[in-house]
Amino acid sequence: MHSSTHEIRRRLLVLLLRAFVIVVFLSFLFFTFILGYFLTSSSTPVPFPFVSTLEGYYLAKGNWDGVETAFNSLGGLSDISSLLLDNEHHIIIDRRPDSTSPASTVGSTYEIQNKDIVFNLSVEDKPIGYLVIAPYSLTQRFGIARAIVLPVGIISLTLVIFLVIVAMLLIRRFVNPLADLIYAARAVADGNLETRIPTEGPQDLRTLSESFNEMATSLERNDRERRDMLADIAHELRTPLSVIRGRLEGIVDGVYSETGAPVSTALEQTYLLERLVDDLRLLTLAESRQLHFESKPVDLGSLAQHVIDLFQAEAREKNISLSLSRLSENLVVEADAQRTEQVIANLVGNALRYVPENGRVWIEVSADGGSVSLSVNDNGKGIPEADLPFIFDRFWRKDKSRSRISGGTGLGLAIAKQLVEAQGGNITANNLPEGGLQVRVELSK
Repeated sequence: MHSSTHEIRRRLLVLLLRAFVIVVFLSFLFFTFILGYFLTSSSTPVPFPFVSTLEGYYLAKGNWDGVETAFNSLGGLSDISSLLLDNEHHIIIDRRPDSTSPASTVGSTYEIQNKDIVFNLSVEDKPIGYLVIAPYSLTQRFGIARAIVLPVGIISLTLVIFLVIVAMLLIRRFVNPLADLIYAARAVADGNLETRIPTEGPQDLRTLSESFNEMATSLERNDRERRDMLADIAHELRTPLSVIRGRLEGIVDGVYSETGAPVSTALEQTYLLERLVDDLRLLTLAESRQLHFESKPVDLGSLAQHVIDLFQAEAREKNISLSLSRLSENLVVEADAQRTEQVIANLVGNALRYVPENGRVWIEVSADGGSVSLSVNDNGKGIPEADLPFIFDRFWRKDKSRSRISGGTGLGLAIAKQLVEAQGGNITANNLPEGGLQVRVELSK
């Protein structure tokens, strides 16, 4: 069972808090390591450019009198546990933090410890004294650590408060939209194609949400078209199959003879079924881009004239005027001649099928820049404006006059659209001002 949105948000929140805890814990370990090293280190490594300064002072004075002023002027020594000794280890300056009265120790003898860092002072290779850096005692180190921990603790508390605020903002801007997206994706995977999510959060998340909604809309439309197509195919197959079955049963029962009109009717319906299956196969291959196109220079005017020659007999039988108008020169395009002829034939056949007797169908071909346009026009009833976007759908028919009675499989315009677009062209339909329908095909030169 899939998780609810609340559970997904909770898991994302736990993941976010876990990341925060890891960061705080690593920061704590870092500070602990630094403090531990400071508390356990046996020495205090400090850079000392002070030796040459003290030696220079002694060389200039000839003694250590008044060295306190020079010693205090050396930035850094006053903050270090240090002593200045003469050549006989007598204390001249005492800067140890644990010394209760540094002045009282001046003149006393200092025993150098093993942990002390000692710098020998000399002038002209003659020893003049010692600069001793004494390590901090454990008490001093804990005092310094306490002084460090307090501000670090305050900073850490402030950081925790800041992280809580950031977490709340991230929950609102990132966690909630991501939780909605995960839940919606699972809902779509379960077949609920009507699922949509609000577009909120940062720009990237809004873009992701919009893309998801577009994907869900496309899936829903494709699913609806698939269901409609199956229903339409079942409907289109039912009529000819019923006719064939009725005629064959009549022949078996002796109602009809084995020759004559009943057999011819069954044969016509068989041809219709064959055309329907062939058109469905062609449409499926075109939609999946599995048809092979052999593009080469093709004169669209000559191709249209060839189609008119093929349909001229049918047009005369219905007393329909069928003509071609070449409105410009150089009507050559890069296209597959066979597929393009099939497109024109579908459009002309569709027009002849629905134009009333004594009507008119005409083709106009013209060149415009880098493309050539071919339009198939008729003076029939036309199509309601609201229905024009749907006339290229499979099995679509709005006007009852455009029905199966007049023949055809209902796939001609859908096939024409797929064949044109597969060659990089464009096909549109619109009603003529004087009445009738115009289907316009545009192909590149």
